[in-house]
Parts: sequence; C-alpha cells; structure tokens
Amino acid sequence: MGFKGKWNERFKNPYVNPKILKKIRKMNETGERKIIKVWDRACTITEEMVGHTIAVYNGQKFIPVYIRPEMVGHKLGEFSLTRTFRGHPDKSAKAVKKK
Repeated sequence: MGFKGKWNERFKNPYVNPKILKKIRKMNETGERKIIKVWDRACTITEEMVGHTIAVYNGQKFIPVYIRPEMVGHKLGEFSLTRTFRGHPDKSAKAVKKK
C-alpha cells in the first residue's frame, strides 16, 4: 500500500464530525453565536459553519478561527498551525559552527 496523498481525497466524501454539525445547526436555529471548542482538525468546513467561530486545538492551545465563505471545502486544521517558524539561522552562526 503506497502513499495516495491528495489525489485520492478528491474522490472521497467530505468528512464532517456529526457532533460539530449538530452544535452548529442548533446555534443556527436559535441565532446565538458562541465559540465551539474542537479537537477534530480533519473535519471539513461546510456552508452551515460560515459566520461561526470555532476554536481548533493545535496540540498546545485552542486557536479561534472565524469561518468565512472562502474557507468552505477546506479542513479546520489548515487554519490552526501546529508549528511556529522562528526563521532561518544566521549565516554567521553557521560559519562559526563549522570552524
């Protein structure tokens, strides 16, 4: 079994966590807007989620993500980065290390 990658993802149905969808639908009916905490980064963003704020766990803390119409079809984890990029090391430090 080899790596299938993104190619195979196009032919599968989008995965949406039913518990998250249930909370979103309930909030849409009542008209309230509150932050929903979510650990499921693989969940696909649907049209029903637009306008809500979802706090996505990145392994350390919850990152609040406001869902806009352009985000529909993407995964929640794409908007909650797990790694912090601190920049490339200085070339001068690299030269000193070699000597």
